[in-house]
Amino acid sequence: MTSDPEVAREATGLVVPGVGAFSACMEGLKKVGAPAVIADRYRDARPTLGICVGMQVLFADSDENGVHQGIGIWETSVRKLQAPILPHMGWNTIEPSHNSILFDGIEGESFYFVHSYAARETHVGNATYALHGEKFLAALENGPLSATQFHPEKSGRAGLALIKNWSKLL
Repeated sequence: MTSDPEVAREATGLVVPGVGAFSACMEGLKKVGAPAVIADRYRDARPTLGICVGMQVLFADSDENGVHQGIGIWETSVRKLQAPILPHMGWNTIEPSHNSILFDGIEGESFYFVHSYAARETHVGNATYALHGEKFLAALENGPLSATQFHPEKSGRAGLALIKNWSKLL
């Protein structure tokens, strides 16, 4: 772990975790210069993995507690899920894309989610979807940049397998 932008920029792999509100996560990232580091890593094809709110901040913006700008690597917006029960908390199945590196060998597994906001669609990369009230992006793989709305670290063997698959990109 580091808050040093140069260490993060030069790391073999970078994990961008996030728990809590989108705006608080972005504020913390800005304080240490992380948005520029993440954008540079994407441009330079250096592996980066966003998790939960760490995925959401990679998009253009979020309407959680007002509209807040994200890093903007992906143009889609993050919006509140239209579901009868929020937060979406617990295990859920996913629909991985056919060319997924992250989900190679772990199709049909369930993953652990804790969120009320998500991106709905994208026109870039390999998109993996889940359903909670409506269809939303559960994961996205776009070159060196991968992200999951769920928590692989809380998803048991399937989550560990996903992290191992991501580590093969390093």
